[in-house]
Amino acid sequence: MGRLKHKKILIIADIEGSSGCFDYPSASFMGRGWPRACREMSLDINAVVVALFAAGVQQVYVKDFHRTGYNLIPHYIDPRAILMQGYSKEPVPGIGNPPDTTGILMVGMHAPSGAKGFLPHTLTSRISRLMVNGQLMTEAQLFSASLAPFGMVPLFFSGCPVACRYAAAAIPGIFCLAIDKLGEARPFDAVSWREELAFLAVKAIETPQSRVYNPPGPFHAVVTLRDGRKAACILSLRWGIVRKGADLHLHAVTLQELYGMLIRLAYLTPFTQRILPLVLPLYNLMGKVGRLWAEKQLPLSNKKGQQNR
Repeated sequence: MGRLKHKKILIIADIEGSSGCFDYPSASFMGRGWPRACREMSLDINAVVVALFAAGVQQVYVKDFHRTGYNLIPHYIDPRAILMQGYSKEPVPGIGNPPDTTGILMVGMHAPSGAKGFLPHTLTSRISRLMVNGQLMTEAQLFSASLAPFGMVPLFFSGCPVACRYAAAAIPGIFCLAIDKLGEARPFDAVSWREELAFLAVKAIETPQSRVYNPPGPFHAVVTLRDGRKAACILSLRWGIVRKGADLHLHAVTLQELYGMLIRLAYLTPFTQRILPLVLPLYNLMGKVGRLWAEKQLPLSNKKGQQNR
């Protein structure tokens, strides 16, 4: 226990890089294969949680950060972990008030918009390419930067090989574990992969790495939309953004500021932004109902006794 450099951990969980998602419907809310993907994602997270507590970690928070924010199934996850589902507006977009932790583990992630990994996107697949200061921008960078003011250090990342390559290049010192999403070997050996996932997550929290990810600005972002020039024109007029052809150009002093601009661009209109305090609880309720539906689709034999698998 004395070896640990980080004893309070936040896990950010996504589904595209989890062990049960190998096609687009499995990542889609209430899609074919989504219930199974939710279960396997939950078991991935549980493997990490159990290993962290066994290593001497004092607190583990798990933030569900895919689609509606309701994908993880609680009874598959060690109850000592604090599960954070649904979304909050601020101070950190999506997370709200961040927990008192020092280390960030990102599990089940994906490659950025514009890359050629498995189901790549940054925030939304409607953005076909996102370049920031000449480089593709990953969600790992946006999440890490949004938590930097709270002293949280990005320590670990898992996802497809392309996703890992971008994360490692952008965030110095981060540990990465790749999961092959495009290989021909099936069925996937989830048990062995979870053992490696848990081992490397523990190794990551033992590292003396103590730097938050908060690169200095300014930042110039070029957003290319999947639906082309017409969609770019609509968003340009909606938000007063500079447009050049099919590209939108954003300027921000900090990554935190840029993250907020991208969220508005990807998910909101001026009207929905104003009524967000009213609609966000309804959106979260929809997500919870969807998760309950997913649980009912799973075989009864798999619904209990899985926590420490």
